[in-house]
Amino acid sequence: MPASSTSSAPTSAQSATDSAPSTNGHAAPRTGAPQNPIGRIPVQDVSPLVDGGARPAKAVVGETFTVNATVFREGHDAVNANLVLTRPDGSEIYLPMDCINPGLNLWVAEVTPDEPGYWTYRVEGWSDLFGTWEHDATIKVAAGVDTELMLTEGVLLLQKAAAQEGRSGQGRLLLDEAVSGLQNTSQTAMARLHAGVNRDIHAEMAALPMRQYISPTADFPLLVERERALYGAWYEIFPRSEGCYYDETTGEWVSGTFATAAKRLPAIAKMGFDVVYLTPIHPIGTAARKGPNNTLNAGPKDPGSPYAIGSPAGGHDALHPDLGTFDDFDAFVAEAARNDLEVAMDIALQASPDHPWVQTHPEFFTTRADGTIAFAENPPKKYQDIYPLNFDNTPAEAYAEVRRVIQVWIDHGVKIFRVDNPHTKPVEFWQWLIADVAKDHPDVIWLAEAFTKPAMMHTLGKVGFQQSYTYYAWRNQAWDLREYVEELAGDAASYMRPSFWPTTHDILTPYMQFGGLAAWKVRAALAAMLSPTYGIYTGYELMEHVARPGAEEQIDNEKYQYKDRRWADYDKGGPKEGQSLAGYLTRLNEIRREHPALHWLRNVRFHHVEDENLLCFSKRRILRNGEEDTIIVVANLDPHSTRSSVVHLDMPELGMGYGDSFIAEDLLTGAEWRWWERNFVRLGPEWEPVHIIKVRRD
Repeated sequence: MPASSTSSAPTSAQSATDSAPSTNGHAAPRTGAPQNPIGRIPVQDVSPLVDGGARPAKAVVGETFTVNATVFREGHDAVNANLVLTRPDGSEIYLPMDCINPGLNLWVAEVTPDEPGYWTYRVEGWSDLFGTWEHDATIKVAAGVDTELMLTEGVLLLQKAAAQEGRSGQGRLLLDEAVSGLQNTSQTAMARLHAGVNRDIHAEMAALPMRQYISPTADFPLLVERERALYGAWYEIFPRSEGCYYDETTGEWVSGTFATAAKRLPAIAKMGFDVVYLTPIHPIGTAARKGPNNTLNAGPKDPGSPYAIGSPAGGHDALHPDLGTFDDFDAFVAEAARNDLEVAMDIALQASPDHPWVQTHPEFFTTRADGTIAFAENPPKKYQDIYPLNFDNTPAEAYAEVRRVIQVWIDHGVKIFRVDNPHTKPVEFWQWLIADVAKDHPDVIWLAEAFTKPAMMHTLGKVGFQQSYTYYAWRNQAWDLREYVEELAGDAASYMRPSFWPTTHDILTPYMQFGGLAAWKVRAALAAMLSPTYGIYTGYELMEHVARPGAEEQIDNEKYQYKDRRWADYDKGGPKEGQSLAGYLTRLNEIRREHPALHWLRNVRFHHVEDENLLCFSKRRILRNGEEDTIIVVANLDPHSTRSSVVHLDMPELGMGYGDSFIAEDLLTGAEWRWWERNFVRLGPEWEPVHIIKVRRD
């Protein structure tokens, strides 16, 4: 049921008795420390619950998720439960919960929050007076035991229900008629009982129940954010490469600018991307500057790594002079908005030896025993052009300075930040920073680029990061990918939203180096279909697959040099027309936009395929108008071989029975077949490596 439901909140008068048991008007004694009182009606194992409720569970506007709880009681009296949502304005919504496994006491309710902000939720267990009477009366009247007594108890109960505060006039009339039916001795006992337990009475008592011994949990936090926090397609660029060129006359490279990069925005938007992500755009230091392919012998004209931030021209709050002025940057952001693109900025909290902070805030860095500032290391790797920030020397000053820098970019229209290596900074710093920004800018989104220990990745999500990079690039076997996605879409989905990237400027796996066209297609398709948020690093369209020897990243990496991809060569009429995957990426993004089922993560379900190299999954969503949107994806993860196999669909997960069939429309090729529970597939480099199937019911 949506959170915007008009379900009314039961008042104290509707509860029939006090929420806590009493004897002769005196409350029962309560258990004290070291335990917490369990409640008259035990409510346990509430989920989603992040760190026991210490941090908020997450959802986005319009996303449906399930709240679960174990609710039970002693004896045989009926027990019931409801979910109470408190909206950001303080108003409450009561939603009924359903027991989905009688005897095992698991109660569930679906929630679809309809506005952003901080919500709370709690589960209330309660003794169900009507349910208890109905259960006992049905058994006894059928057996001819205590018949009149049970019918009389029903009369008294429904009379009390009719008098409940908040009962509508129509509801009172319905209950009065039931009372008359229970008292009508001209009818059989079973007919009299039916008058008090028919469908209309059930509906009325469910709408305004008689609740006894109400036992609420604590109010748990729920953070509801805008949809982009969960769903979006990113496209990464190095602004200096967009529009750069080699001047044959001078023998030097000419940098791209914000103005030339803006000319690329319509093509990015045309491919269907939602976010254009900029690698660092700040001044770059010259001390220990890296040369091409990460060498240590940079020439005077080599641009250096944009991650070595800071020079006499400024630091994190400044722009590289080659890219343009703040007016040029503002024009770029405005042009992105005209193309329905949001701008994401890279935040790398590190400095080159030339950064102004080295002089003005040397306490922001770690000083070694010899008096020098420590540069970044990941032994045996050394990054002599980068000084990591140290947040422990003067934390108040360091926190405030970073907060000031973030505000500079927010004031220039940036609402999304991709954070480089957040796992190398204190978690409590990120918790503070993200929360402080959210006070005035709740629509700001943070993506954690943290390829590190799972505990750190999960905790960064828990303390505020809306999205996280993942190990998707290295999960290339069907069983491994299924296991990973099920982990991400399970309990972790309440706090950590994955972003799938097949490649980045730092990552070019052997699978992508040697897999050929099939690999580049299947990895893009799986990223786009499995995860609501995915990203493409520019040049993916061109299948830039050659790695620097000894490294899993591209040779001639644009982290260290300009890269003129000559996009016009791939346009219609150009010398390389047809040699780009731009059309394929465009189709993937069209499918994502056309099918709301792909906007969610928690709805992914996997299906069995006889060949272990093939992966099959589906996503199903029931839309607000009642229509179903269901997508099935079957992919061959072996990029070198065409494989045939049989897919076994879990038909109930598709909303169908095992004897049903449907029209399977391949959204990539336009082909159609009739599919049942068992279906033959043939996928691979000889044709297409992926089916993206739209389920069409007859």
